[in-house]
This record gives sequence, structure tokens and C-alpha cells, in this order.
Amino acid sequence: MTHKVARSISLCAILIAVACNFPRLTITPAQTYTPTPQIETEPSPASPPTAELGTDENPLILALQPSADATEIESANFIAAQLLERTGYTVVAVIPDSESALVNDFAIGNAHIALLSPYGYLLAHKQGFAKAAFALMRDGNAFYGAQFLARRDAGFLSYFDPASATNTNDDARAALRQFNGKKPCWTDRTSISGYVVPLGYLNANNVISQPAAFVEGHPTVVRSLYAGGICDFGATYIDARKFPSLEDQFPDLMERVIVIWRMPAIIPYETLALSSNMPAPMRNLFAKTILVLMQVDRGRAALETAYGIKELMQVNDAFYDEFRRYVEASNLDLVELIK
Repeated sequence: MTHKVARSISLCAILIAVACNFPRLTITPAQTYTPTPQIETEPSPASPPTAELGTDENPLILALQPSADATEIESANFIAAQLLERTGYTVVAVIPDSESALVNDFAIGNAHIALLSPYGYLLAHKQGFAKAAFALMRDGNAFYGAQFLARRDAGFLSYFDPASATNTNDDARAALRQFNGKKPCWTDRTSISGYVVPLGYLNANNVISQPAAFVEGHPTVVRSLYAGGICDFGATYIDARKFPSLEDQFPDLMERVIVIWRMPAIIPYETLALSSNMPAPMRNLFAKTILVLMQVDRGRAALETAYGIKELMQVNDAFYDEFRRYVEASNLDLVELIK
């Protein structure tokens, strides 16, 4: 199915749903209704529409996650219908093939409202196609941190106090220069807390380590350090040492593998972004409307089902400055970090 045809099908589906009083749809996890997927995302070679954005001829695109299932599609259609009802702008839901395709859709005008990963947002904003509207929060936090670990007997000085769960010294360079010429264990080549941000911290502090071992997984980093002989230090989320199977398998783990230094909580969760192609008054209207939906039971349930949104914080791009700094310091290509 071409993108043009798929968008037409999606638009028709939404108009029929609205005509049938679609906003009264009851969303329940147990529903067996399986709607026809709304969109496939190969860009159309046709000329861009000339109709005003947000009209039936040129609707705003609400993009789901690439792996969206039937229940998530149904919830997104409900959100689109609510946005139409509350703003007067036509919105249709689509499913991109991947996040890299979604970022490209922002670039070519085929996505206007979407949830982006931290990497996806940095790239879309860097290219000038997306603006942050909301940061997702988990357990009341908008950011999380990471930590550098090593064996206690490896000879590194710990700059971390387990009792207070804080660093004993804010001088990152003093803590990290111990890793000069040492071999790290990283999780995988796209991990934010297990590779990219820790590498950015090392580079920003002029620490040059040996070629790394990529061991695929935060618990595996901990296991590698515990076993010894694979690497000298590693990085994980806080606190991967408490992963249930690890604690059961290695009762002395917390004593044997210690925190050398903890990175501040600078890593964001996903970003609900709006297209830069939307005029500022339109973006402001949609941001306000999303906040209203979060206050309505059915709207909040639909946002949680479609995107996993439980709590939002209204933000702008400056919110991501520290995170961006260390991702850039990693010297890795954002395009290659996005799946």
C-alpha cells in the first residue's frame, strides 16, 4: 500500500468514526476489536499538499510507536478524534515502520505529533523539524542517571558513599582519570546509560580507555566485572547490581563490585514532540489540549495505552542541554543510534 493511499484510508476511517460519535468509544484492555492498521509509511512521491495544515485535505499526523498493536491503534484513533473535537483541526493516526522512519517523517511533513526516544528527539530537533512539548516522567522523575562500576580489588578509589547514595566528590575528572588506559565493559552500541553517556563523560574529561568489550546487557556488565579478567570497569543504569537473578546468584556481589562514581541524573525518558511545521499558535493549542486530555479519565487512559504516558512535564529544548552535551561528547553518530 502506498503512503498516499494509506493516508487516504486513514483519513476516511477517522471521518467515519467522528460521524458515528467516535469519542464515546469505551476503551477496555480486553477488547477483541482489531481495526485495520491506519498507515504504512513509505513517503509518497506526489507533490506536497497545498491545503492548509490541519484541514481534511492536509491533516495533522499523530504517529504511534512502530510496534503499535490493535489496542494502541484504537486508543490513538480516540486521541485523534478528541483533538479534532477540541481544536477543530483534523488529525489522523499513523504507524511508522521504525523510529528512523518517524524522524524522517518529521522532516518531510508526514508526522506532526509523536513520542520520540531521547536520540530521536535530539536528531529531529538538530535537523530543525521537531520541538519538545512534554517530557515523560516515571515515578515522579524526568531524568535518570548511570554509574561506573569496578571490582573492589581492582585498585580504583571509590568516589561514592553507599550509605548516602551520593558521590563524595563532585570532581568527575578526579574519579574518571583512574580509567585512563583501562578496558571498559559496555552494554551495547546504542545503550544510553551503558555506553553513550558514560563514553561522553570519559571523552569530556579527556579519559582515553582501551578498546571496549561489548557484552550485551547491563546484568552482563556486572557479571563480567564480578568474574574478572574481561574488563577493568564498566557502566550501567542505577543500580544494575540489584537485578534479581544477580543478587540470588552472587550473594557477595554488592561487596565485590562497587560504584566508583555516579553520573548525575541527566538522561531523559521519551519526549512528546510537535512538528516545527506547525505554526506556534497551533503548537501551543495542541500542547494545552494534551494537558486537558491528561485531566480527563478516558483521555489519560488513551494516552497511557497508546504511548505509555502516565505523567508529563511541559518542557522546551533547553531541558535537554546536559544530555545533549554528553551525547555529542561521545562523538557517535545520532543516525546510527536510532533503530
